[in-house]
Amino acid sequence: MFKKILIANRGEIALRIIRACRELSIKTVAIYSDADVKSLHVRYADEHVCVGPADSALSYRNSPNVLSAAALTGADAIHPGYGFLAENSHFAEVCESIGIVFIGPSSEHIAILGDKAKAKETMIRHGIPVLPGSKGEVRNAEEALRVAEDIGFPIIVKASSGGGGRGMRVVGKKEDLPHAVQAAQAEARSTFGHDGVYVERFFIDPRHIEIQVLADAHGNVVHLGERDCSVQRRYQKLVEESPSPAVDEALRQEMGRVAIEAVKSVQYRNAGTVEFLLDHKGEFYFMEINTR
Repeated sequence: MFKKILIANRGEIALRIIRACRELSIKTVAIYSDADVKSLHVRYADEHVCVGPADSALSYRNSPNVLSAAALTGADAIHPGYGFLAENSHFAEVCESIGIVFIGPSSEHIAILGDKAKAKETMIRHGIPVLPGSKGEVRNAEEALRVAEDIGFPIIVKASSGGGGRGMRVVGKKEDLPHAVQAAQAEARSTFGHDGVYVERFFIDPRHIEIQVLADAHGNVVHLGERDCSVQRRYQKLVEESPSPAVDEALRQEMGRVAIEAVKSVQYRNAGTVEFLLDHKGEFYFMEINTR
């Protein structure tokens, strides 16, 4: 059992972690920026350390400052919550190397599954149903066109390191593909520091289904049912509904089985979210695993 946990987050996320730690009699350390000195999570934690100015890149995302705060307070572990450093494989790797527990997946899993093209390749190798498209990244419009002609338009070009709807372009016809690939690569480069993109078939008005999973270090995995996240704006979820009105019990069991199989295929541990696309025929396809 941990004696003291540093919470590398703020606001409601940090407050939830503090509440859980109190129930387990674990001491907590809050970090904060200059702008958050009077925040509730700072007030309720057992200890608190300022890690920088208001800009999150200089405070909450500042790995050296966060690690220094953990060392200064003698924390056994760091809980990143979600966002900020939660899916930063380098930060997780540094924690592992200096003996501080990163409460989350391993740095290896974050790196493998954070690259959506590599994650898709991995699932293909293990027989998990994936969206029709490129088996990995495409380097240019010519490669993208070969994939598009094979699977048919419309297609979507996605950033391999993407998230939050960034680095994505829907293409309905051949003539628009070169510009879409260039634009997706440019946005991916500026946003994620990596311009890799891949291609998938674009489904009109599908269902976006997510399944929460929990996996321990002994290979045991359970799923907690599905969430329907189909109500979106600019590829960002607005409403999550559970159970999904589009999923019956038989489909729920099958999607849950595949989600568990996907997680076991990479020996994943900790909490995670397996995302599927469900078409109008009741067929579902793996999209990605969020390592948080």
